[in-house]
Amino acid sequence: MKSVRRAFDVIDVLWKLDGAGPTEVANEMDVPQSTAHVYLQTLQSTGYVVNASGTYELSHAFLSMGSRIKHRNKIYQVSQQPLQDLADETGELATVVIEEEGECVFLHNVSGEKSIELGLYAGLTTPLYSHAAGKAILSQLSVDRVNEIIDRQGLSPVTSETITDRERLLKELETVRSDGYAVDWDQQIEGMGTIGIPIVVDDQVRGSISIACPTERVKDKSYRAKLLNKLRETNETVTIKYQYGS
Repeated sequence: MKSVRRAFDVIDVLWKLDGAGPTEVANEMDVPQSTAHVYLQTLQSTGYVVNASGTYELSHAFLSMGSRIKHRNKIYQVSQQPLQDLADETGELATVVIEEEGECVFLHNVSGEKSIELGLYAGLTTPLYSHAAGKAILSQLSVDRVNEIIDRQGLSPVTSETITDRERLLKELETVRSDGYAVDWDQQIEGMGTIGIPIVVDDQVRGSISIACPTERVKDKSYRAKLLNKLRETNETVTIKYQYGS
């Protein structure tokens, strides 16, 4: 098991440094250079690492694996077209996320004509508590599960507006559960606001759909109401497709 963990440590180093040689890997992992070289050569033999003139890099095998994982996810399968329609109709950024190991994982996003590029990509993770989509998911979990996630992940600030107090977060989640949707102003990215709705099928939260736009737009009550209506329509479509197929 130790060797398996070490292999993933090397992969993390190559990801962090965007490629590295044996010396850099050895320094990062505090191991002899000869040991780092063996790790790199072993990973190269699997096809998951390539040697580009002495610099070892992660191969596109990871891209293939990640793409297969995404396309096999049922939430992704049933939300693709509804998410595209949501972005087209609102002009804003539409996203679908899931929860994994207590984190918010972006599964798919579609940009509208008015949306701002945020550099989101499939597989990006953020804290659940700092994003409306994540809070929408948290609102559907038991208090014990939420506390377990907080104990494990903490409540570190992402921006100056991020909720970092446990009791305040739990109270907000009660409101989200009652209202059926979550919002955040500048809590994940300064200058951006988000509205999120949980995807619940058979009493189980499967993910969340959200719309993100500049805070000044989403704070406008009339505009927010329009976005929320479109979001609810999309959520209903996704839920039906999940339950009964397309």
